[in-house]
Amino acid sequence: MENIQTELKRLVAYGYKTGLIEKEDIIYTINTLLMDLSLESTEISESDVIEEAEGMSDADIDNGTLLESILKNIDDYAAEAGLLENNSVVFRDLFDTRLMGRMTPRPSDVIRKFNELYKTSPEAATDFYYSFARNTDYIRRYRISKDLKWIAPTEYGDLDITINLSKPEKDPKAIAAAKNAKQTGYPKCQLCRENEGYSGRVDHPARENHRIIPVTIQNSQWGFQYSPYVYYNEHCIVFNSQHIPMKIEHGTFCKLFDFVKQFPHYFVGSNADLPIVGGSILSHDHFQGGHYTFAMAKAPVERTFTINGYEDIQAGIVKWPMSVIRLSGKDTDRIIALADHILEAWRSYTDEDAFIFAETDGTPHNTITPIARKRGDNYELDLVLRNNITTEEHPLGVYHPHANLHHIKKENIGLIEVMGLAVLPARLKGEMANLKDAMLKGKDLRADEILSKHADWVDEFSKNYDHIDESNIDDIINAEIGKVFMHVLEDAGVYKRTPEGQAAFDKFINTL
Repeated sequence: MENIQTELKRLVAYGYKTGLIEKEDIIYTINTLLMDLSLESTEISESDVIEEAEGMSDADIDNGTLLESILKNIDDYAAEAGLLENNSVVFRDLFDTRLMGRMTPRPSDVIRKFNELYKTSPEAATDFYYSFARNTDYIRRYRISKDLKWIAPTEYGDLDITINLSKPEKDPKAIAAAKNAKQTGYPKCQLCRENEGYSGRVDHPARENHRIIPVTIQNSQWGFQYSPYVYYNEHCIVFNSQHIPMKIEHGTFCKLFDFVKQFPHYFVGSNADLPIVGGSILSHDHFQGGHYTFAMAKAPVERTFTINGYEDIQAGIVKWPMSVIRLSGKDTDRIIALADHILEAWRSYTDEDAFIFAETDGTPHNTITPIARKRGDNYELDLVLRNNITTEEHPLGVYHPHANLHHIKKENIGLIEVMGLAVLPARLKGEMANLKDAMLKGKDLRADEILSKHADWVDEFSKNYDHIDESNIDDIINAEIGKVFMHVLEDAGVYKRTPEGQAAFDKFINTL
């Protein structure tokens, strides 16, 4: 590629424009990148870079399209020049992350700036850090923008629906390379603090452009960072500096509120600590939070109750497809004490008539997904009751999406989805496009190997519409997917939204 010098200039100008590097760093950065690109020389001057930066559009920087263009062209050059083992997304990501890492300030510099801004306000600090994570390409904005997102109105409020397209799927060459690569246990997982600055490998993402903010939670060292896949605004991860398993206990509630007190504009929650109802990484203690209000947080308390000895804490059952107890008050110690009481009671609770078993054959089933936030002058803690029992009829979980919904959603229901945001598999983009085409052309869905799994669903919802044509099919499919997600959450609820289910819920409340 003849214009690699142009792309090099654009990349350094991008770093200067976004504040990743300063004027005094320009020549140094050019020379560092020359080495990565196997270039021996350049005629790019400091003034060339500054002039290029001045002409860059703020909008193109903010949406990531400028950086996407620069890195694509540089990756293409690297492939042509033999600098990549394979010209595939995995190896391109490893290469361009290294380049971005050259312009990413050292951890101490980032931490120092964050802490200085925190003195102004927690919002000022997180605004800087979120922008920083986007500008370094740790959050690949141009991929996030490819996610399909829409709102689905339901009887429980507006649910957020997203089809996740931003996490790249590994190609066959990368899978083969990973199989042949030397196995290493470093870092132990993708949440460990040892990821900061790590160069990555075919089975582990590069993190040279990743910086972590240390936070003290309950007198222990934790890390604060953003998710590279940001499913919602300022989607952050708060993780233990030690690689220890997740556990829902007294300390969990204390840590959640400790974080909220430091960052009162953020909510924070924990996945449950059991398989099926837990998160994807149960081996590393961590929370997820962010600057976003989910449908569950907006859902009202539909009936209140008082627990003896905790009269100062407002308690109630939330109008939500899953089984949620909301605690509210000004004193977090009192909220935590009541949460402990509820957790202890739920861990050991069995109601055979409601098909709730604390354990079978020594395997525990009951746990809680907790979410903490500050609302006005009060603190709130939502306790979502979970149970992971399986049966022959429901081998993936009784309180898990049932088989009739697997054509849309089969995966586990973790913290994010509990709160009302569906993260649906990428396969649905193509399947829904083909489904719409087949429906408009009157094709037999059952004759199609891939679309046949959607046939019963289409037959069922089609009855509710006078006509389905090009003018309304997109809105109809989106709305019906939203209804499926609503039913997914209802399946995951241990107490159903029926008179019998709610009576059983009250029965548990009365034991507290």
